[in-house]
Amino acid sequence: MKYIVGTKVGMVRLFETNGRAIAATIVHCEPNVVLEVKTPEKHGHSAVKIGYNEIKENKKNKPHNGIFKKVGVTTKQFIKTFTNTTNQYNVGDFIKVDTFESGEYVDVQGKTRGRGFTGAIERWNFKIGPLSHGAGYPHRYQGSIALGRGGSQAQRVAKGKKMHGHYGHETVTSQNLNVLLVNARDNLIIVSGAIPGPDGSVVTIKSSNKKVGQKVKFDLISQKNQDAILAANEKLQDKDLLHETNEKIEELEKNADTGSSQGGDKK
Repeated sequence: MKYIVGTKVGMVRLFETNGRAIAATIVHCEPNVVLEVKTPEKHGHSAVKIGYNEIKENKKNKPHNGIFKKVGVTTKQFIKTFTNTTNQYNVGDFIKVDTFESGEYVDVQGKTRGRGFTGAIERWNFKIGPLSHGAGYPHRYQGSIALGRGGSQAQRVAKGKKMHGHYGHETVTSQNLNVLLVNARDNLIIVSGAIPGPDGSVVTIKSSNKKVGQKVKFDLISQKNQDAILAANEKLQDKDLLHETNEKIEELEKNADTGSSQGGDKK
């Protein structure tokens, strides 16, 4: 199982050689440092604890900083534990983006964008009330939940009842995303599709649970070739040059018409 923690940068559009556009998301993953390794022989299960995102020591308390001083690395902001691992890491090793390869399938986990306290219509897509004259204000009220007297006689709110409340900021996993590109120089991983969370949020990339060992590599246009194609298209579709050419043609046609008319009058 492969895994790494990174920061969502944003979305971008890539192109295949056949012209097909692919929506993709860029994730910046600075090297994750291994803080602790647990083995089944010694601890009864396998797990790896890693640290991510370097920060100053005064941003964390002494117990947190002590974990990193023990390993001999700088303080990291986040500590994440991966269980049921099969990788052979040692304490102090770094997990980098080149762990993954283009074409692999991964699962990306993150927290969705928080939307605060919202009503049931926005939160659960309920239907609004009547908008006709005399309906009053309750266009966006939830209405009866049918759990009091005259309803089910429960006189309580059942668990899981869809009502107003805190919306968003939930842990969500996008499964079976394809690794399009891996840039080891800039510590970037580009995956297909959208991933949960706003730009700048921390996400976790792990090997896919459903498509284990499967690979589908896309034939993408490189940035160098893409720039060359765009430059050639700009030359072919230069609007200013085309406008100037059209004006010159119009002037020549006007002069020709004027000359012919004058010559006819003289005759």
